Amino acid sequence: MSQLVVQDDYKVQLEIFEGPLDLLLYLIKRDELDIYNIPIERVTTQYMEYLSVMKMLDLNIAGEFIVMAATLMMIKSRMLLPVDERPDLEEEEEDPRWELVRQLIEYKKFKEAASHLQIREYEQENVFTRGQDPLVVPEPEPAGVGLGDVSIFDLIAAFNETLKRVKVVDFGEIVDDRFTVVDKIEHILGTVRGSRKVVFSSLFADAASRYEIICTFLALLELIRLRQVAAQQEGDFGEIMIGEVVEA
Repeated sequence: MSQLVVQDDYKVQLEIFEGPLDLLLYLIKRDELDIYNIPIERVTTQYMEYLSVMKMLDLNIAGEFIVMAATLMMIKSRMLLPVDERPDLEEEEEDPRWELVRQLIEYKKFKEAASHLQIREYEQENVFTRGQDPLVVPEPEPAGVGLGDVSIFDLIAAFNETLKRVKVVDFGEIVDDRFTVVDKIEHILGTVRGSRKVVFSSLFADAASRYEIICTFLALLELIRLRQVAAQQEGDFGEIMIGEVVEA
């Protein structure tokens, strides 16, 4: 994938709180893969594609993503070697993937436990002892606010598919200079104003260049970070909808 950097006075600062293990678990869940028998070549290719998109967008990529990329490449190279030519490993670790599988399983357990505790905490906050007034309980936060509801990897996947699908022609710097992230922020806000939800892909329907698509996506990420628009998804890996966040 070509590296196209958006030179813009408006610098999008988006913290990626999800790490490389989150991305691997996302890929495994999305493609319904067996975590104990990971098709390493396929997963490595997909992981590197995500990493390439993140670099192209100039997002803040933690060093762990690069380390994991190197680990996947090493495992992939070992898997391609005949068994008798592989480096000496402990008997229980004769499969080069096993250490990675062990990390993923432990991390998955940790995430599930954290999610369970979060649910329990929310339930406890809504339990009232006798004599308490339930009317003082604050309203729950509107669904779809922030990146917690649609992961950054869902958004990057949708963006990457848009780049592949939309037929655009690059007319050069003269056309590209017409678009900035600030312009696209205003355009997106105008599109979703009045709580009207729109399909993610429709935000890019009239794009005339890859540069414009990238500006639009960076603008969307910034609006989500600022909690001015919300991203919601119809089930796991379903259609992403974008709407205005209306404060109560």
